[in-house]
Order: sequence, then structure tokens, then C-alpha cells
Amino acid sequence: MQRVQGRHVGEQAGGVRIAADGLGVKGPRGWAVRGISVDAEPGALVAVEGPSGSGRTCLLLALTGRMKVSEGTAAVGDARLPKQMAAVRGISALAHVPGVNDLDPALTVGEHLRERALLQRRFGASLRGLLRPRGERAAEAERRVDAALEAAGLDLEALPKGPRTAVRDLERLEALRLSIALALVGGPRLLGVDDADLKLSDGEREEVRALLRSLADAGTTVVAVFGEAPEGAVRVSTTQSHDDRAAGDDRPDEQDQPDEADQTGQADQPDEAQKADEPDPADRADRADEQGHPDEPDEADQGEEKADAIVETGRA
Repeated sequence: MQRVQGRHVGEQAGGVRIAADGLGVKGPRGWAVRGISVDAEPGALVAVEGPSGSGRTCLLLALTGRMKVSEGTAAVGDARLPKQMAAVRGISALAHVPGVNDLDPALTVGEHLRERALLQRRFGASLRGLLRPRGERAAEAERRVDAALEAAGLDLEALPKGPRTAVRDLERLEALRLSIALALVGGPRLLGVDDADLKLSDGEREEVRALLRSLADAGTTVVAVFGEAPEGAVRVSTTQSHDDRAAGDDRPDEQDQPDEADQTGQADQPDEAQKADEPDPADRADRADEQGHPDEPDEADQGEEKADAIVETGRA
């Protein structure tokens, strides 16, 4: 792994500790996630897992200072959330978060990298760094890009058209590596990755897990959303929070059903017979899970969660 100013990518200032107790995030549709507790040392790989629509992306954005914490306590390094969200954003970076930092399919890989290098040169340096000659700053930004590409495991020469390959022509794993590389250019102490193993083959998932583990081992604290947490990771589940919300949503519906029958004056027996002939929605969902791919989230639920996350990120 290459060095930047005498230090590896991921080791610029070391990772940060993440500590949270009873953390909750509220979005436009109510609570996105509640009751989350985390205790991860610097350089840890934190795996956020749970069903689609359970608030995984919202939790990721909250821990990286992009979405406001609504209840509980949370600290990232020395910064407290939600009061010091700007400080957390200053030491963190996001990769592969749909709707927040999507890659532009019309641009090439090289154009993305040059744009990121320019942003780093203009806005990522200290005041003293900005006073350095332009050539030195450009060379430093180029070294950072090279180091980030190596850390992310993206070989430009292996792409169909090298750096001129359009993002739309990248394989899913290649696009993920590019997004991670762009995030690493600034040398973040905390890296957040969404949908780290979504729609990947088993072999590709192992590659992603190894990649994120290597970044954590190099010193960067990594928080990533997984369908299934890898071994050795600090596991944070949003399943219980999702189940609690689902139970709360279902109870009023069950209580309303008898009232509707009483108001219409219809007999109960024909309705029950008809319901017996119709498949139960829960059974249909179970059969769909057995026949489909349980690791891949439902697009509708995922879309609602992303929409809530994007709205709240904009407010932050």
C-alpha cells in the first residue's frame, strides 16, 4: 500500500472510536431506527445488518454526521452527536450511498478521479498547504489518488478502456471499488459504505469483505451496511427496531377489522371462508423469500429508506 506524506492511506491520523447508547434516528415517516448501541474501537469494521427498510442507511448516515441523531447518546472520536455533526463530517467520508454520492454514469473513471483530485487540492488541504506551489499540490493530489486506488484494489489498466472506461460500463464490484477509492483520497478516519454486498456473487462478496477488512486493519474505522455481517466484525443489527415498528403498525389494523364488519352488517362466516381460500400475505412473502434471494432487499422498502435518508441528509 502506498504512502501519502509518509503515512499509508487509512493511517493519516488513525481511526476513531464509535460509541452509542440508545441511539435513535427519526425521519419524515417517523422513527427510522431506535435503541441502537455500538462500541467499536478505532480501526474496527462495523457491520450494520438488517432487513431492507429497517433504517440501515439512516444509521450509517447518522454515524458519519450526515443525519441528525434524535435520541440517545453517540460519540465519534471526540465529537458528540448531534451537536458536533460538522466535526464528524470533517473526519469521515461516504462511499456507494445511492442518492447521496452516486457516480455519474456519463463520466469516465479518469474524469471522476481528476475531479476528486481537484477537489482535494482546492478544499482538502490546510491553509499552509494551499500556500504551496501549484505543482507541488497537484503532485500531492496525484499521489493521494494512486494510493487510494491501490488501497481500494482498483487496477485502471484492467478496465476495458483503462481510465477512459465510462462508469456505466463498469461491473458492480468495479464501481464499488471506484467509489471507495474516491472516498479514500481525503484520508478519512471513518469510512461509511452502503450496500456493501448487494447483488454480488459469493466470490465478489468475499472480495468486498476482505477489502473492507484490509482498510480497517490499516487504521481506518469502517462502517458498512451488509446483508450478512462478516465474521470478526462489530455487528450492529437494525432487525429488532424494524420488528418493533412493524408490530406497532400492524396492531391498529387488526383492531380496525372488527369495527368495519360491524358497520357494514355483513356476516362474518362468508368473509372467513373467502379468506381461507386466499393465500395469506405473510405466507406469500415467506414463499417469495424461499424462492428468491433473501440477501437482496426489497426495492420498495429500500427506496423509502433511501428517500428518508436523502431528505434528512439535506437538512443536516
